[in-house]
Amino acid sequence: MDYIAQQVINAFQLGSIYALIALGYSLVYGVLSMINFAHGDLFMLGAFFCLLLESIVPVPFWIVLPLTMIAIGFLGALLERLAYRPIRNAPRVSAIITALGCGLIIENITLAFSPYPRHMPTLLQNSITHFHGITISSLQIVVIGVSLLLMLLLDFIIRFTSFGMAIRALSSDRLMVSLLGIPGDSIISLTFALGAALGGAAGLLYALAYPVISSSMGILIGWKAFVAAVIGGIGNIRGALLGAYILGATEVISVTILPSTYRDLIAYSLLLIILVFKPYGILGEPPIQKV
Repeated sequence: MDYIAQQVINAFQLGSIYALIALGYSLVYGVLSMINFAHGDLFMLGAFFCLLLESIVPVPFWIVLPLTMIAIGFLGALLERLAYRPIRNAPRVSAIITALGCGLIIENITLAFSPYPRHMPTLLQNSITHFHGITISSLQIVVIGVSLLLMLLLDFIIRFTSFGMAIRALSSDRLMVSLLGIPGDSIISLTFALGAALGGAAGLLYALAYPVISSSMGILIGWKAFVAAVIGGIGNIRGALLGAYILGATEVISVTILPSTYRDLIAYSLLLIILVFKPYGILGEPPIQKV
């Protein structure tokens, strides 16, 4: 039981990071029905922005976190304004190619400034606590706690604010929202900023938990978070959370049973198995088509 409880804590830590990234995918898809494939690279930039900030002037974690979210959120809104808005009414394949191109541009610019993996400086003192055979670190508590706090904050914004109501209206009927006088372009830009801010926070937390970062770290982590969003039901906020924790638990369990090289195989196999029985994800629903 102690061993199982230990793995549950590890799964919560990894799943929380996946969840923050998956929420960004679901937010954008829910509003525009498009996949922002550059989102994984915004996650990577969150880690590098923290590294840059700490190299200029060391500041505590509780100041670095909001600054990182603001910076990456602004970059996400800028990406939407310059790259995605001009092709909003173009064929869907144009948006996919544009998103992939933006991701490659971000990766290569980061690679030009930092061609080698970098070590993240220590922002929090990590203390280890042993409780009935379970080992938990203060860093794990911070990662899980901050992630849950951001998820609750997002849920409050979506459910109880006028901005969240506008997001839900846009995801339901974009044309009607524009006819009602709601500034759809501004809401979409803010949605991109909100999703990117969560991705930036995930990048910072990931760099604290696994303190070696590189310009390519957003590729695999971003794809896995996308897998988590699809497993739960792309466009569904609670589905993204459910898929992220399922994926995190699957990876942790697979590593404890099989060699670590099988981890990605099992993760993507899980996606295929779930989509065979639930094509729209666990909590996803087929879109309603008006005739």
